[in-house]
Amino acid sequence: MKILAFAGSSSTQSINKHLATYAASLFEGGEVEVLDLNDYELPLFSVDKEAVLGKPALATTFLDKISASDLIVLSLAEHNGSFSAAFKNIYDWASRQRKAVFNDKPMLLLATSPGKRGGSSILEMAKTVLPRYNANIRATFSLPSFHENFDIEAGKISNNVLDAALKDVIRNFDYGKETA
Repeated sequence: MKILAFAGSSSTQSINKHLATYAASLFEGGEVEVLDLNDYELPLFSVDKEAVLGKPALATTFLDKISASDLIVLSLAEHNGSFSAAFKNIYDWASRQRKAVFNDKPMLLLATSPGKRGGSSILEMAKTVLPRYNANIRATFSLPSFHENFDIEAGKISNNVLDAALKDVIRNFDYGKETA
């Protein structure tokens, strides 16, 4: 099983990338590829830029990575209650090539933040918006207070209750096709 994991963030210290990487590692028998949105940096999307640039190769490559995967683990950063500019930009460019950006791949949708809400606002937004672009969201998980609940050096959730909750989500992950 090919698992594509990435964070909806361009931060080199992305807490969401840590969470996505850890969660992807919990799927048994999976070959994990972790993407970095910095490798998919394009000019800010506009129809004027699209008229000049056409279909950028980076957006095509991003779509190809999704198509080649069997499962997507996406952890979204919440910037002022919305998607990060980096995620929204590659997603905008990709959607102009294929509206079904997420290609109906089963998705584990995550979020974390330094705060107690753990990016819950972006999770709610994403559950409404992303299925319009063929995100097959099968499960979600929010990790609150990242710095208190995740051990970066060990690369895993340090809070036993929250770690068990994520492991339970993954153990019961539904690979079916209907949207959760």
